[in-house]
Amino acid sequence: MAKIILAMNNVVMREISLLKERTTIGRSPHNDIVIDDRAISAEHAVIVTVDKDAFLEDLNSTNGTQVNGQPIKKHFLQENDIIELAQFRATYVSCATPGDHVPAPRLIESVFARGSSGVGVIKVLNGANTGKETVLSKSLTTIGRPGLQVAVISRRSNGYCLTHVEGKAYPLVNGVSINPGRHFIVHGDVIELSGVKMQFLVE
Repeated sequence: MAKIILAMNNVVMREISLLKERTTIGRSPHNDIVIDDRAISAEHAVIVTVDKDAFLEDLNSTNGTQVNGQPIKKHFLQENDIIELAQFRATYVSCATPGDHVPAPRLIESVFARGSSGVGVIKVLNGANTGKETVLSKSLTTIGRPGLQVAVISRRSNGYCLTHVEGKAYPLVNGVSINPGRHFIVHGDVIELSGVKMQFLVE
């Protein structure tokens, strides 16, 4: 299980396991990781965990968030990345262990065995961006409208999966609301977020 090791002035303060899909960081007591310091915003940043992958997002904090010395808005976390929040440092440790592999359903395996490149594409079906296509070549692709409804599509060796990240309503796949956690998607699935319909295609 992934974790972050929080330190200040090279002194480790605590280790926090990333047990939730969304782990919020900030000064306010309702956050999952509370850092009681004026340099930290009330809601400073969030770590979103999708299976074994995680990404960090700055929540428009006053003093910003850096990773390995570079300011970020969103960042796909990798082993031993150093997250910098004011004078605090948090090291990301994935803690990946052999045997954690979760096989994909056979339906997905059949889609990727067609002799195609296996690269997914999202095509917008309605609204102002009808026809627009996004190639899902990255490990994580965020879709939706921040503050309203957001989901993440993660690319894995055995297929693609969709995970709800933000918003009261969960995304729809083929007209049915997905459950919490990851949801594998296959060629032809129609995803709907905030009224926008997108079709997942494998090229």
